[in-house]
Amino acid sequence: MHDSELLADEFEEHRGRLRAVAYRMLGSLSEADDAVQETWLKLGRTDVGEIKNLGGWLTTVTGRVCLDMLRSRAARREGPLELSDTFVPDPVVSSLDRIDPEQEVLLADSVGLALLVVLETLEPAERLAFVLHDMFAVPFDDIAPVVGRNAAAARQLASRARRRVKEAAPEPERDAVRQREVLDAFLAASRAGDFEALVAVLDPDVVLRADAGALVGGVTGSKLLRGAEAVARSALAFRRFAASSRLVRVNGEAGVVAVVDGRPQSVMAVTVADGRIVAMHILADPERLARLGLAGEEPGE
Repeated sequence: MHDSELLADEFEEHRGRLRAVAYRMLGSLSEADDAVQETWLKLGRTDVGEIKNLGGWLTTVTGRVCLDMLRSRAARREGPLELSDTFVPDPVVSSLDRIDPEQEVLLADSVGLALLVVLETLEPAERLAFVLHDMFAVPFDDIAPVVGRNAAAARQLASRARRRVKEAAPEPERDAVRQREVLDAFLAASRAGDFEALVAVLDPDVVLRADAGALVGGVTGSKLLRGAEAVARSALAFRRFAASSRLVRVNGEAGVVAVVDGRPQSVMAVTVADGRIVAMHILADPERLARLGLAGEEPGE
């Protein structure tokens, strides 16, 4: 039997990976932490002597916990369907210059918000198979019992998910300098009120998702916009926030935090491809912004 302190130390060595698995599965930082904690509790109720590969066991158990959470979330989902179209996963916000080691582990393979949005459209079992196999190299033989199918069926789940991700998630520009140049051009055009310059920096088929949270008094600021002209008009309508925007990294991509009177109003990430913005994701939900711990910070400094 493992000493409890030794077991806790071993678990901590895997915590970063487990949180990364849970974040990709759930798109929520707080729920990811809950899933990791539940995995720890399950470990405490297990005969550790029977576990041959602790890291593999913890990864698959975390996946199973997340799968149950996704299924529970789907079962209790309420509200207008259009709200799911504007959902933006929790962003991971970091300075342009400083790299937080925990964030580096969390986003080791640059999981942008655009990819997380696509993952939200997958069936829970598909998402699990794709995340565990394609992102964390878990064998299908280990995934199969988690989804209650054989290895061949688990492989098909991942394959189906992979096709949907490839079709829906744009291949982003990886050059951070180029990302910033495009975002700078967008912000400059927005501040200047230059509609044509805005359209020029946007892909013709650009998609904007703005998540302002739950309905309040029957009104919500959440929106889904498609097309360069529609997105440019929206940018002009909210140009006052461009003046208070500070450059940051959001899930490893170029982004901004709009701060007014020391309080974050929104976090925006842009996905750049072929020199233009192809996707924009804005989180403006006050409750979720508060949980990100951005208040009082000067992003990008």
